[in-house]
Amino acid sequence: MSLIRSFLGAGMEEAVVNAHRFTAPLVDPLSFSGWESDPHPKEAATTIATLDFGDGRCGLYLFTDNQWWNPLLSRRILVRGEKGEIVDDKVVRLTDEDVVSSPLSYRRLGVDMNLEGNELAAVAFDGQIVYRNPWPGSRFSEDDIAVASFLLEVGAWARGEGPEPYPLAEACQDHYLALAIEESIQRGRNVRAAKEVWA
Repeated sequence: MSLIRSFLGAGMEEAVVNAHRFTAPLVDPLSFSGWESDPHPKEAATTIATLDFGDGRCGLYLFTDNQWWNPLLSRRILVRGEKGEIVDDKVVRLTDEDVVSSPLSYRRLGVDMNLEGNELAAVAFDGQIVYRNPWPGSRFSEDDIAVASFLLEVGAWARGEGPEPYPLAEACQDHYLALAIEESIQRGRNVRAAKEVWA
C-alpha cells in the first residue's frame, strides 16, 4: 500500500477500492519454516484489487498467499506515467528524439568470478550511480539493507535528528486501504475509503 500511494503521490486522499479473491492449486515448496520435503499443490488465494485515487491515478494490488517465500512466484512492478513506464528493472520513456529504453543495472559482488564478497554494491541508470549500498562488506541481503536503513532513520528520529521515517498516520492509511480491500471482497462491490482523522 505504501509503495502504491508513494508512486501515485496519493498521500491520504480518498480512494475507490474494488477487490476480488480467487483460489487455485499451487505448489508451495518454501516457507518461513524451510523447504517442504514433499510439496504438493494446495489451495492458494490470490487477491486482486484496484485503488482509484482519481485524476487518472490507479494502483493495481496483486498478491498470492506466501508470495514472500514461494520461489515459484516472481516479483514484478509496473509504474506508468505520462511519458513512459518502469517495468521491473527497465525504464522506457519518450524523449525529444525517440522512444528510449534503459535498464537499471545492478552491480552484485560474489558473482561470476568476483571475489569481493556476496552483496549488492550499487545500482546504476544511464551510466550514473543512483543507489549505493550504505553498508559495504556487511553481506546484507537487499531486504536486510532496507531494514537496516529504516532502523538507522528510526534511531535518528528518536534522537531528534531527523524526520519520522514512517509516521503512524502513514501506517494507519496503509492498513485502512488493506481493510478496504477485504471489505470489498466480502461485500462484492466497490468500497470508498474516505479521509479519516489521521489524514
